[in-house]
Amino acid sequence: MKKAIKIFEKDHVATATSKINSGESILITGVAGAEMIEANEEIPMGHKVALENILKGETIVKYGEVIGVATGVIQAGDRVHVHNCWGLKGRRNKENV
Repeated sequence: MKKAIKIFEKDHVATATSKINSGESILITGVAGAEMIEANEEIPMGHKVALENILKGETIVKYGEVIGVATGVIQAGDRVHVHNCWGLKGRRNKENV
């Protein structure tokens, strides 16, 4: 079983502590106790996995702060990265969302 860590209660994502293959069970640990989800795709170590469904245009929260906006529908268990998230850290606007 693979693991990912959730830091703040309101986080929408957790961080993979090792490479996770598609279909593997992920034990989410951290502030909220423990919960299980299944990976929908490969998630490299250190990358984010969605803990809940996120609709296009919704904000994505990690470490208790908004880090980006979903550019498409993200399902629980999906990898969250530049292919489906417009990052807001270090950006002046989100015109391309």
